[in-house]
Amino acid sequence: MKKNQDITLLGGGIIGLLTAREFLKAGATVTVIEKNALGQESSWAGGGILLPLYPWQQNAAINHLVLASLAMYPNLASQLFADTGLDTGWRRCGLLITKNPDLAAATSWCDSHNIAHAPASADFFTQLDTQAENPLWLPEVAQARNPRLLKALKQDLINKGVVFYENCQTSTINLAGDQIDSITTNLGKLAINQLVITAGAWTGDLFKQFFNTPASPVPAIAPVKGQMLIYDATPELLPHIILDGDHYLIPRSDGKILVGSTLEHSQFDKTPTDAVRQQLQQFATKLLPALKNYPISHHWAGLRPGTANGIPYIDKHPEIKNLSINAGHYRYGLTMGPASAQLLVDLILSRPSQINPEAYRLTSLH
Repeated sequence: MKKNQDITLLGGGIIGLLTAREFLKAGATVTVIEKNALGQESSWAGGGILLPLYPWQQNAAINHLVLASLAMYPNLASQLFADTGLDTGWRRCGLLITKNPDLAAATSWCDSHNIAHAPASADFFTQLDTQAENPLWLPEVAQARNPRLLKALKQDLINKGVVFYENCQTSTINLAGDQIDSITTNLGKLAINQLVITAGAWTGDLFKQFFNTPASPVPAIAPVKGQMLIYDATPELLPHIILDGDHYLIPRSDGKILVGSTLEHSQFDKTPTDAVRQQLQQFATKLLPALKNYPISHHWAGLRPGTANGIPYIDKHPEIKNLSINAGHYRYGLTMGPASAQLLVDLILSRPSQINPEAYRLTSLH
């Protein structure tokens, strides 16, 4: 049986890696188990806008985690760069929201949470083709570049002693009374001190497979497919993020422009489709006609861990003493991740938390 670490995380996406990092900061030894390659599911596939779409329309429980996380990101990005030499792609580029029929609610929310905002002038629309309605400019909204953030986090954790098992399939979770004793995998048996499920869209199925008893609540998490495109453009073409209706354009610093995204309930099928490629291409070239002059370099899909209203589960299990969960972040794993990790570690270590944990309970109806 392999060494008993303080914390074992089952799931190596952005939530698993950030939670591992938070445990490390608290002095724990950590193992991360991932059934495929680290960070290659929803975490890798997302766009990295560090603000929910139309945050004034989101549940307050989402925004509590978002706002706390946004305050952490500048330091997180700078620390990762200092410790690894890897750039996370975090930068403040601003966000233009072209249509705001609920402008009063939007500006009230921004004012309440000290989010800088201003009406968007006609200068923003010289290259765009859209019917603007109360357009709003949020100049301090930032983005992170998902693959680069994941790479930096992984390297930082490796440097600091986290043990990783990739392509590691869990076959049995072995219980001794009301505690997990060990887990059996294709790479061997691992002793368990504390187990945290951070398996994203697969979390609900894991609970059904391993903890399916009347006393064990099953988190209502289901996969929600999202497809995106990326154009190979030039850095001067688009300086900021644009949210236009339900879709968006995200410019990277090297000129690449991401186009997203869809919401599809297709179980665990993450195959990109020609129909969606055409839909996203039409949106992008209609909104920013200059994109017709640039090639699409990639089209992909990921599986978000969806809950009924987007609120994640961050909690200790009510019956199994050494089991916890941090999963179900839907579209905003990067956006809520740092504060989610901190809250989960606060709960396990019985530390005071800045965020009330009640909305994220495993027994709550999401």
